[in-house]
Amino acid sequence: MYIVVSVVILISITMGLVRAYRGPTLYDRVMAANMIGTLTVLMVSVLGFLTGRPEFLDIALVYVLISFVSTIAVLRVSANRYGTARDDATGSAQE
Repeated sequence: MYIVVSVVILISITMGLVRAYRGPTLYDRVMAANMIGTLTVLMVSVLGFLTGRPEFLDIALVYVLISFVSTIAVLRVSANRYGTARDDATGSAQE
């Protein structure tokens, strides 16, 4: 059963790589990278259960935190670069 789940996750990661390569906008590529990160966490978790090593869940948690922070950082940098940054207090667009 875990083998089938692993194959499905790998197929999904491959589809995410295709989306990251072909995505017409930066946001499509960032979402694909975020999806790949999430699926990698799932793969590490399944591998941990498959091998009977629960410490892999700690590695998966660290990886998901790094993935989340990097996604936020890339979106923040791209928003500042393209002039779509918003003021956090008022929610209005900055000039």
